[in-house]
Amino acid sequence: MKKADVFEFYRRLAELNPEPEGELEWSNPYTLVVAVALSAQATDVSVNLATRRLFALADTPAKMLALGQEGVRDLIKTIGLFNTKAKHVIALSQRLIDDHGGEVPQTREALETLPGVGRKTANVVLNTAFGHHTIAVDTHLFRVSNRTKLASGKTPLEVELKLEKVTPAPFLRNAHQWLILHGRYICKARRPECWRCPVEDLCPFKPKTPAPQSAPQTSAALEPPA
Repeated sequence: MKKADVFEFYRRLAELNPEPEGELEWSNPYTLVVAVALSAQATDVSVNLATRRLFALADTPAKMLALGQEGVRDLIKTIGLFNTKAKHVIALSQRLIDDHGGEVPQTREALETLPGVGRKTANVVLNTAFGHHTIAVDTHLFRVSNRTKLASGKTPLEVELKLEKVTPAPFLRNAHQWLILHGRYICKARRPECWRCPVEDLCPFKPKTPAPQSAPQTSAALEPPA
């Protein structure tokens, strides 16, 4: 994609949704770390349902440790891999207390030392909680980047590094959220909704998906449907 087209791509997404937000519910950096770690192979909706109860009881590492692994497991058992995730939540909480005074660190290297926290989770936390210009590549973002040729790559890391290079500076702070939301609600895996895509003319994907007969052919904002 040409440099001018990349700028226009982001400009349109920004115009439609100036302040994009992730869909996981959190109240402080610690609850965000936990929520993102729990979201692996699970939907944000299912994670939110579980963490509303969990965070009402434990929104700090110390409170989480007081719940214990069994207490955490019982509160998140509606989420996939809940046994392993409960173990990770307790272990990362202990690590935060032992190594960071109970505070969430603000470097990728330190975050990746926490049990259950990989590069993607670290990037989400750095971007969402601390405003760093990081890009977390999930399945939605990976698909959008490759399908649109915004930043083609065979691995999430390759796509991440290319996106950091090609994304214009004014859009780096929110690029992660715009692309995930675009992939989740418009540029879907099985049937992308090209007929309502705000960047359809900039995208080389073929063949374009036609609109359902009953649907109006208009662009839509990148916000979740009501």
